[in-house]
Amino acid sequence: MQNELIIVSEYCDKCHIEPEFIGMLQEGGLIDVLTQDGTQYLTIDELPDVERYSRLYYDLDINMEGIDAIRHLLERMGEMQREIEYLRSRLRLFDVDF
Repeated sequence: MQNELIIVSEYCDKCHIEPEFIGMLQEGGLIDVLTQDGTQYLTIDELPDVERYSRLYYDLDINMEGIDAIRHLLERMGEMQREIEYLRSRLRLFDVDF
């Protein structure tokens, strides 16, 4: 895990998003924002999620509840895909074609 930090206000300026949007994501439990000496930071690891959520919010006009539902469904799909891969690998032990 990388621990490089990005200042929220600078990120918002460069990406043309409102700092309040980051706050809404944090309040909704969708991302973690670190605060040190009164300055808010995002970790590099949070950026893909923030970018995905900002596209949903700004480009597709999806509200926070919708974003949370989409996040939950995507996580569930990922779990199911991992389970399918696991089951396929187990079937290979029995040399079953599928």
